[in-house]
Amino acid sequence: MNAMDLAELAQCFDADRRHLKSVAFQLLGSSSDADDAVQSAWLKASRSDFAAVDNLTGWFTTITAHEAVDQLRGRQRRAERPLAEPDDRTALPGADEEALLADSVSRALVVVLDQLSPAQRVAFVLHDVFGLPFETIGDLLDRTPAAAKKLASRARSRLHPHPAARSPRTAQHIRLVEAFLAASRGGDIATLLELLAPDVVRRVDPALVPDDVPTEVRGARNVAEETRRFSQRARTGVVVLIDGMPGIALAPAGQVWALLRIDFGTDDRIRAIDITRGRRGAVLTSAYA
Repeated sequence: MNAMDLAELAQCFDADRRHLKSVAFQLLGSSSDADDAVQSAWLKASRSDFAAVDNLTGWFTTITAHEAVDQLRGRQRRAERPLAEPDDRTALPGADEEALLADSVSRALVVVLDQLSPAQRVAFVLHDVFGLPFETIGDLLDRTPAAAKKLASRARSRLHPHPAARSPRTAQHIRLVEAFLAASRGGDIATLLELLAPDVVRRVDPALVPDDVPTEVRGARNVAEETRRFSQRARTGVVVLIDGMPGIALAPAGQVWALLRIDFGTDDRIRAIDITRGRRGAVLTSAYA
């Protein structure tokens, strides 16, 4: 391999770097781990004979996925979580992580992915998100193509409830939760007052808020005004189904930190918001088909 060949390979790899980091990020859930996987992939690619490779992007993607799978297997052996819970109560994802999340099928999908087993996550992400064939995925996972396809199918069923189980009322409430989240991010008091019932109650785990914030707030005006203080946190929110009901996960860098369970009255206005730490056994699924 001469210097020009290696320089050309480096140019091609750099052109695909953002895509490759997106692959690694969605498999690993960590920007720094994704960087490590991409760097390892470059080292492996640069030391390989690529003269006969027809599809460099596909080849780079496969190598990067292999490095990410090795990381996932290492985590399993050490029983590690993909990400440690943030210490900073107002932690926000950096610009690089925001870009990675924007590249995802949806921000909500990234939040629910870590409920899958590593093998399910790999099969689903690589096939459904990035279009890798099951033959390639099977090789990465030491499974047959049929087994890889089954893993992706199981993942799909866990992430996306069957459409028949979603009522028109649920769809309407998803739209209302989206409107509530958007208004919370922008401090739009007028819209919040339209969405909130006059006697709405907001309850929160005291571990999630500063000492000067009450654990319970009542009344639409009080709840709406409070959102201005926490508009930065709302930026990390995504709409998900929490145990089958529309709600919000606050998830800096795609990691669930707190859940907002939202209860609606018969008039479709929000009558209660309960904010709890982490998942606490809740099952999260995508709010979007």
